[in-house]
Amino acid sequence: MQTDPQSPNRGIVFALCAYGMWGMFPIYFKSVASVSPFEVLSHRIIWSVIFMALFIVATGRWQELSKNIRQKKLLLKLTSSAILISINWVVFIWSVGQGHILDTSMGYFINPLVSLLLGMIILGERLRRVQWLAVSLAVAGVFYQLILLGNLPWVALVLACSFGTYGLLRKQIEVDPFSGLLIETLLLSPFALFYLAWLAQHNEITFLTEGLQMSGLLIAAGIVTSLPLICFAAGAKRLTLTVNGLLMYITPSLTFMLAVVVYDEPLDVNRLITFALIWSGLLLFTAESIWRIKKMPVKAVKLPT
Repeated sequence: MQTDPQSPNRGIVFALCAYGMWGMFPIYFKSVASVSPFEVLSHRIIWSVIFMALFIVATGRWQELSKNIRQKKLLLKLTSSAILISINWVVFIWSVGQGHILDTSMGYFINPLVSLLLGMIILGERLRRVQWLAVSLAVAGVFYQLILLGNLPWVALVLACSFGTYGLLRKQIEVDPFSGLLIETLLLSPFALFYLAWLAQHNEITFLTEGLQMSGLLIAAGIVTSLPLICFAAGAKRLTLTVNGLLMYITPSLTFMLAVVVYDEPLDVNRLITFALIWSGLLLFTAESIWRIKKMPVKAVKLPT
């Protein structure tokens, strides 16, 4: 996909909207914290199907979707990615509801470094010295929390590993991000519908039983999930990898600020040291990546999916 050099400002606006919305996710999921995480996940799946289907029809992408949905090998690959993203979603939903927003922030700060390790382990890529140092600093942060604080940041690790593996799979699947998300949620929708039906049968469902406001919030899960992706796709095709890579840290930074400033999650010195080690690794990783990218001519931006 060719970079559009004439519209970097529009690209930045779209990217800021995407990363800003993702960074504000805790506000939405806090508002539905009284609902079971699996019910929220089910609504996120069902309403994303509806919203993305409407978007694809409205933008004339239906033929492309029809072509993709008839490929059995593609469906099999997207089934694997759908399972991974559903794990990521439900852990995130649970974490926000239980007051572990800082852990979700840590997970998405760690994510680029986890992707490096996955590339080395699965794709056989070789890490450069600075990249090894960056990963080592992040690992040191995790071990610091494990040894001195006595607990493993499992939420951060599950989010980083599930999303990192999801990203690795999606990069190997030739499908546009819009069709990809719709097919993934379509594959998950029978399970979501079955779970909602089971809740309704046992009089445990929240939707349509806890007031119009809560029902409206659950319906909004489709927009909350899909709209940032649409903005991200519009921004990524107009930006260089360098700019897009820097802007992506807006999301965990906003989440971090929400956790500390708005929701008063505890951030003592020991936990701050954990973050400092991870941030140091990210700083090295980002600086080295920018230095290398600047030495090469920018030909195209590959849209992450």
